[in-house]
Amino acid sequence: MNDDRTAVADAADATDGEGPEEHPRREEPAPKRRRRGPGPFTLLLLPGLVTVTGVATFLALTGGLPTPWPEEAETEQAAAVDVDPSYVPWLRKAASACTVLEPSVLAAQIDQLSGWSDATDDLSGQKGIAAFTDSEWRTWGKDDDGNGHSSPRDPADAIMALGRQDCALAEQVTELRTAGRINGDLVDLTLAAYAEGADAVARAGRVPPTAKTYLAEVEALVPRYEALDRDDSAGGTGGAAGALLNAPVSPLTVTSPYGSREHPLTGVTKLHTGVDFAAPQGTAVAAARPGRVVFAASTRAYGNRVVIDHGTIEGKRLETTYSHLSSLDTAVGRTVEAGTMIGRVGSTGLSTGPHLHFEVVLDGYYTDPGPWLTPAG
Repeated sequence: MNDDRTAVADAADATDGEGPEEHPRREEPAPKRRRRGPGPFTLLLLPGLVTVTGVATFLALTGGLPTPWPEEAETEQAAAVDVDPSYVPWLRKAASACTVLEPSVLAAQIDQLSGWSDATDDLSGQKGIAAFTDSEWRTWGKDDDGNGHSSPRDPADAIMALGRQDCALAEQVTELRTAGRINGDLVDLTLAAYAEGADAVARAGRVPPTAKTYLAEVEALVPRYEALDRDDSAGGTGGAAGALLNAPVSPLTVTSPYGSREHPLTGVTKLHTGVDFAAPQGTAVAAARPGRVVFAASTRAYGNRVVIDHGTIEGKRLETTYSHLSSLDTAVGRTVEAGTMIGRVGSTGLSTGPHLHFEVVLDGYYTDPGPWLTPAG
């Protein structure tokens, strides 16, 4: 197995049996470079270079020469989504709560509100990436990621809360439009209601003038996130909106969620890096997504464990892991499809009874599997 896979596989030797706590990596800003003036050689050669470049560009545009910048590069750049990949399933899940809302609109709202920064605005009292006040949070906030607390500074909680607020507003403006009291596009009316309130929209009978600046700012940002709206933007499996992974066992009965907990055997309190699903001994365990098996062996803590590499999503590596298996029905190097049986539920390693410990690893870091999963049928 390659060295870059050892981090996930070696986590099996953690004393609590569920992997070490991971700390998100923060990229340091690049140091500013002092600009220097052109040197003597640049001054001498620059006119000639400009001339040559101009001729080459003219020929390329007229078909005389092949352009050095393929069209695919521009297409790929336009399709890229500049958002933390761990937010993507939450954006899709939040938007799936109503037909009016799209993930791109929700993402554009957050971009306009905070630029994806969770810094607190001391003057307005707004907190987190969705800029909720304390009073607003009491109405819309919930512990959506199941980590034991509800907070506007928790990105998953904030995204879901904004989705609930938007969908409630969408329902109000839909009723107003159905009754003939207002006119306009439902998305525009919903955003206007968010900015100025549903009553202001009702009084104006349309998008009120005071909401037009906010509306224009959000709509200008939507194209940046339109890839989120496409089912195939991240190789989706065709499941529920927001879900990119099929259920590894059926039904999905959670006995221990992702988040901080005290391990039942070791007594150590730390991050539970996945989700435990209850299932009878011997229940078939299936690959959650097409990929390649990069680890399949017995470990001290995880017992029989399988790790599948699913390639990249939004530019980051996606892997899933399956632990405490009673048997391994796959091997390193095998290519699997979603639904391919890779083993059976067991209680090997540090385990108190038959169950599947399932993890989602995004670019080397554990993330909550919940929003990634399509519920079992």
